[in-house]
Amino acid sequence: MSDAAKAPRERPMSPHLQVWRWHITMATSIAHRATGVALYVGALILAGWAVALASGREAYAGYQALLGTPLGLLVMFGLTVSFFYHLANGIRHLVWDAGHGLDIKSANASAAFVFGFTAVASIVAWAAYFVLGGA
Repeated sequence: MSDAAKAPRERPMSPHLQVWRWHITMATSIAHRATGVALYVGALILAGWAVALASGREAYAGYQALLGTPLGLLVMFGLTVSFFYHLANGIRHLVWDAGHGLDIKSANASAAFVFGFTAVASIVAWAAYFVLGGA
Protein backbone atom coordinates (compact mmCIF):
# COMPACT_ATOMS: atom_id res chain seq x y z
CA MET A 1 0.00 0.00 0.00
CA SER A 2 1.32 3.43 -0.85
CA ASP A 3 1.79 6.09 1.80
CA ALA A 4 1.47 8.90 -0.74
CA ALA A 5 -1.76 10.88 -0.54
CA LYS A 6 -3.78 10.63 -3.70
CA ALA A 7 -4.61 13.92 -5.32
CA PRO A 8 -8.20 14.37 -6.52
CA ARG A 9 -8.58 13.42 -10.16
CA GLU A 10 -9.35 16.15 -12.66
CA ARG A 11 -12.81 15.48 -14.02
CA PRO A 12 -14.08 16.82 -17.31
CA MET A 13 -16.56 19.67 -17.05
CA SER A 14 -19.94 18.98 -18.60
CA PRO A 15 -21.44 21.62 -20.90
CA HIS A 16 -23.57 24.16 -19.13
CA LEU A 17 -25.91 26.87 -20.27
CA GLN A 18 -23.30 29.49 -19.40
CA VAL A 19 -20.73 27.77 -21.61
CA TRP A 20 -22.78 27.27 -24.76
CA ARG A 21 -23.95 30.11 -26.97
CA TRP A 22 -27.73 30.04 -27.31
CA HIS A 23 -29.10 29.21 -30.73
CA ILE A 24 -32.54 28.67 -32.19
CA THR A 25 -32.41 24.87 -32.25
CA MET A 26 -31.56 24.87 -28.53
CA ALA A 27 -34.60 27.07 -27.91
CA THR A 28 -36.84 24.72 -29.91
CA SER A 29 -35.67 21.74 -27.87
CA ILE A 30 -36.41 23.45 -24.56
CA ALA A 31 -39.74 24.83 -25.83
CA HIS A 32 -40.76 21.36 -27.06
CA ARG A 33 -40.33 19.95 -23.56
CA ALA A 34 -42.12 22.90 -21.96
CA THR A 35 -45.08 22.70 -24.33
CA GLY A 36 -45.33 18.96 -23.68
CA VAL A 37 -45.72 19.68 -19.97
CA ALA A 38 -48.26 22.42 -20.74
CA LEU A 39 -50.29 19.97 -22.81
CA TYR A 40 -50.46 17.61 -19.83
CA VAL A 41 -52.00 20.50 -17.87
CA GLY A 42 -54.35 21.04 -20.79
CA ALA A 43 -55.40 17.39 -20.60
CA LEU A 44 -56.35 17.94 -16.95
CA ILE A 45 -58.36 21.03 -17.89
CA LEU A 46 -60.11 19.01 -20.61
CA ALA A 47 -60.86 16.24 -18.12
CA GLY A 48 -62.32 18.86 -15.74
CA TRP A 49 -64.46 20.16 -18.58
CA ALA A 50 -65.76 16.64 -19.28
CA VAL A 51 -66.55 16.09 -15.60
CA ALA A 52 -68.39 19.43 -15.47
CA LEU A 53 -70.31 18.48 -18.61
CA ALA A 54 -71.35 15.18 -17.06
CA SER A 55 -72.29 16.86 -13.78
CA GLY A 56 -75.11 18.91 -15.22
CA ARG A 57 -75.96 22.37 -16.52
CA GLU A 58 -74.99 24.27 -13.38
CA ALA A 59 -71.53 22.71 -13.08
CA TYR A 60 -70.92 23.12 -16.81
CA ALA A 61 -71.96 26.78 -16.74
CA GLY A 62 -69.64 27.40 -13.78
CA TYR A 63 -66.71 25.74 -15.54
CA GLN A 64 -67.39 27.70 -18.73
CA ALA A 65 -67.56 30.91 -16.69
CA LEU A 66 -64.19 30.06 -15.12
CA LEU A 67 -62.63 29.46 -18.54
CA GLY A 68 -64.16 32.73 -19.77
CA THR A 69 -62.37 34.89 -17.18
CA PRO A 70 -59.31 36.84 -18.34
CA LEU A 71 -57.03 34.38 -16.55
CA GLY A 72 -58.92 31.44 -18.06
CA LEU A 73 -58.62 32.92 -21.54
CA LEU A 74 -54.90 33.53 -21.00
CA VAL A 75 -54.43 29.89 -19.98
CA MET A 76 -56.43 28.73 -23.00
CA PHE A 77 -54.35 30.95 -25.28
CA GLY A 78 -51.19 29.45 -23.79
CA LEU A 79 -52.56 25.97 -24.43
CA THR A 80 -53.35 26.94 -28.01
CA VAL A 81 -49.77 28.15 -28.50
CA SER A 82 -48.49 24.94 -26.87
CA PHE A 83 -50.64 22.79 -29.13
CA PHE A 84 -49.59 24.45 -32.38
CA TYR A 85 -45.93 24.57 -31.34
CA HIS A 86 -45.85 20.92 -30.30
CA LEU A 87 -47.66 19.93 -33.51
CA ALA A 88 -45.27 21.82 -35.80
CA ASN A 89 -42.15 20.74 -33.95
CA GLY A 90 -43.38 17.13 -33.91
CA ILE A 91 -43.74 17.22 -37.69
CA ARG A 92 -40.23 18.72 -37.86
CA HIS A 93 -38.95 15.75 -35.86
CA LEU A 94 -40.75 13.32 -38.19
CA VAL A 95 -38.95 14.93 -41.13
CA TRP A 96 -35.67 14.53 -39.25
CA ASP A 97 -36.50 10.87 -38.56
CA ALA A 98 -36.81 10.40 -42.32
CA GLY A 99 -33.24 11.71 -42.63
CA HIS A 100 -34.04 15.13 -44.09
CA GLY A 101 -33.21 18.63 -42.87
CA LEU A 102 -30.44 17.65 -40.49
CA ASP A 103 -27.82 20.11 -41.73
CA ILE A 104 -27.37 23.28 -39.69
CA LYS A 105 -28.92 25.64 -42.24
CA SER A 106 -32.05 23.49 -42.68
CA ALA A 107 -32.39 22.88 -38.94
CA ASN A 108 -32.24 26.62 -38.23
CA ALA A 109 -34.71 27.39 -41.02
CA SER A 110 -37.17 24.74 -39.84
CA ALA A 111 -36.87 26.04 -36.27
CA ALA A 112 -37.74 29.55 -37.44
CA PHE A 113 -40.66 28.10 -39.43
CA VAL A 114 -41.97 26.30 -36.33
CA PHE A 115 -41.96 29.54 -34.31
CA GLY A 116 -43.57 31.46 -37.19
CA PHE A 117 -46.24 28.83 -37.76
CA THR A 118 -47.03 28.76 -34.05
CA ALA A 119 -47.56 32.52 -33.94
CA VAL A 120 -49.68 32.68 -37.09
CA ALA A 121 -51.80 29.61 -36.32
CA SER A 122 -52.47 30.73 -32.73
CA ILE A 123 -53.48 34.23 -33.81
CA VAL A 124 -55.71 32.90 -36.60
CA ALA A 125 -57.39 30.42 -34.24
CA TRP A 126 -58.13 33.09 -31.64
CA ALA A 127 -59.23 35.61 -34.26
CA ALA A 128 -61.71 33.02 -35.53
CA TYR A 129 -62.88 32.45 -31.94
CA PHE A 130 -63.57 36.15 -31.40
CA VAL A 131 -65.08 36.71 -34.88
CA LEU A 132 -67.45 33.79 -34.43
CA GLY A 133 -68.65 35.24 -31.13
CA GLY A 134 -66.72 33.15 -28.64
CA ALA A 135 -66.20 35.98 -26.18
